[in-house]
Amino acid sequence: MKKKILACLLILFPIFSLGLVKADTEKTKYVIASDSSFAPFVFQDSSNQYTGIDMDLIKAIAKDQGFEIEITNPGFDAAINAVQAGQADGIIAGMSVTDARKATFDFSDSYYTANTILGVKESSTIASYEDLKDKTIGVKNGTASQTFLTENQSKYGYKIKTFSDGASMYDSLNTGAIDAVMDDEPVLKYSISQGQKLKTPIAGTPIGETAFAVKKGSNPELLEKFNKGLANLKANGEFQKILDKYLASDSTTATSTADETTIWGLLKNNYKQLLSGLGITLSLALISFAIAIVIGIIFGMFSVSPYKSLRLISEIFVDVIRGIPLMILAAFIFWGIPNFIESITGQQSPINDFVAGTIALSLNAAAYIAEIVRGGIQAVPVGQMEASRSLGISYGKTMRKIILPQATKLMLPNFVNQFVIALKDTTIVSAIGLVELFQTGKIIIARNYQSFKMYAILAIFYLVIITLLTRLAKRLEKRIR
Repeated sequence: MKKKILACLLILFPIFSLGLVKADTEKTKYVIASDSSFAPFVFQDSSNQYTGIDMDLIKAIAKDQGFEIEITNPGFDAAINAVQAGQADGIIAGMSVTDARKATFDFSDSYYTANTILGVKESSTIASYEDLKDKTIGVKNGTASQTFLTENQSKYGYKIKTFSDGASMYDSLNTGAIDAVMDDEPVLKYSISQGQKLKTPIAGTPIGETAFAVKKGSNPELLEKFNKGLANLKANGEFQKILDKYLASDSTTATSTADETTIWGLLKNNYKQLLSGLGITLSLALISFAIAIVIGIIFGMFSVSPYKSLRLISEIFVDVIRGIPLMILAAFIFWGIPNFIESITGQQSPINDFVAGTIALSLNAAAYIAEIVRGGIQAVPVGQMEASRSLGISYGKTMRKIILPQATKLMLPNFVNQFVIALKDTTIVSAIGLVELFQTGKIIIARNYQSFKMYAILAIFYLVIITLLTRLAKRLEKRIR
């Protein structure tokens, strides 16, 4: 009898063990991705802290349900891709529920019913959808507003222009590049409260529900916690308080931009944020360029090698990397590779945005540096190599002692130029959500709509940095010569 009981225990033990492991490994901390500028759902206040309906809501639900969260704000497109690539567990970004998105995401219960509304300049004569014939309407890419415009385009005969962020869209309206914008009603009305000289001549149209989302089939327990927390907040009145805080007509929570109407005010209120972005930009440029120098010299040497196979490898590397736009290369490394690895192994392998940006910039610069090295070496008269080899000096020693010293002097100015290009290219990497200097400026603009002054400040930042680094590089060049 004892043997039978022992046998049963031995059989059941692995099952109990599996159950215990599953319970023990349930996550207590989640990474939540969100937009960087979609007021009043998410935006930065005057102290450079992310706030808004979504930020307050997810924090309140986490507190109610007893789990921890880490919030990232890479921007809407980057946030969606981060969840798909496993770099974030969920997304809350004023995201409308659509049939297309349901194929990729699992949605929570709705926490807001969205209306889309048309915005035009105060001087505009547009008063109905019929007045939009042959006009151009701006809309944010991937939104329910875009779906609404696409479905009604043939009916009203307008043109659609999509934007990746709201700030650029409103700037285009102010400059006359487009005739109207369509956006979520609270977002558009918030922009008006922040000084945008716009009006809404047509009543808002319901476009669907707004909800929290996770990758389809992933983190069902997080979705359940969100729904339970949302229900509790609605029951105790906390949810309504959050909405009133940002949407009530007498709300005083909107960010004050009174001190940000001048360049000095912008610098005073945002210098810490700008310096942080500058630090990331310089780190990204310096690290990636140092790596690119090593890779570029290796492939540059391959390109002039007496071995055909090495020349072929170098040619393929240069052609492939130079043939792919930097933005696509960065997106492929940051989002494409993790998705590919997951499809093969079933395991999520997220890549840090800074690491992905560094790899992309390094490979891109390396391809051009390889060509600089090849051109510098080939600029040295070929007779010097022939003369050295005829004296019995090896190929390697000839390159080190005779060819490369001369070629280096020819390459240095091009290296300086390539570094300046690499520094400017860091702005492109902001597409994957890395908050470097340029992305920092865009986030600030999304809060206060001072695009002209903010872009002027960014231009001065880059001008000063590039001028100083160029002068430093030229001094180094003179010393080496």
